[in-house]
Amino acid sequence: MENISIAIDGPASSGKSTVAKILANDFNFIYVDTGAMYRAITYLAIKHQIPFSDEAALAELTKQYPITFKQSAYGQLVFADNEEITQAIRQTDVTAAVSEVSSHGKVREELVEAQRQLAQKGGVVMDGRDIGTTVLPKAEVKIFLVASVEERAQRRYKENQEKGIKMDFEAIKEAIAKRDYLDSHREVSPLVQAADAELVDTTGMSIEQVVTKIKEVIYSKGF
Repeated sequence: MENISIAIDGPASSGKSTVAKILANDFNFIYVDTGAMYRAITYLAIKHQIPFSDEAALAELTKQYPITFKQSAYGQLVFADNEEITQAIRQTDVTAAVSEVSSHGKVREELVEAQRQLAQKGGVVMDGRDIGTTVLPKAEVKIFLVASVEERAQRRYKENQEKGIKMDFEAIKEAIAKRDYLDSHREVSPLVQAADAELVDTTGMSIEQVVTKIKEVIYSKGF
């Protein structure tokens, strides 16, 4: 059990990160937030005024500003080099551009390699959009989470309110629907369910119910 990799994929706000954090804590695994890594590069591109179309320059950012995670009393923090950017990468401008940034092959290549290094020894929970298909194709457990756009927008809206981030609900809903389309239609590593992944529709389910369902899948595989 301590050496397995758990890959959790799905669209924006389907509950991936929340569930992944709980599973990592319960199993004493490492949690790798791949979505935060792409958001970090997007944030850096905005900060340094690099065009989202400049693939080479964006890929260079991944080398200049190593992305790391640290646990704190307030949860997991995200750093780009020495700058703490946990809240900054959740702002509207980053959300609107992250799909374009993450669609570049060179950017994905650099970050995928970093993610694989983190998962080398197993005992890891990783969430994103192409974990089970591209990053960790040999993961022992693969989960694909989905939920309706309406419910996902409600979750993001509530999450932002709790963090003091003010965003219009309809704008959030529109951004999520747009990102769904971009993520599933991009040329490099599109959002798609792996053939051997277990589909879990989280619409109407509590976080506890989703975690229980995933644990059932893990145990059913003999772990």
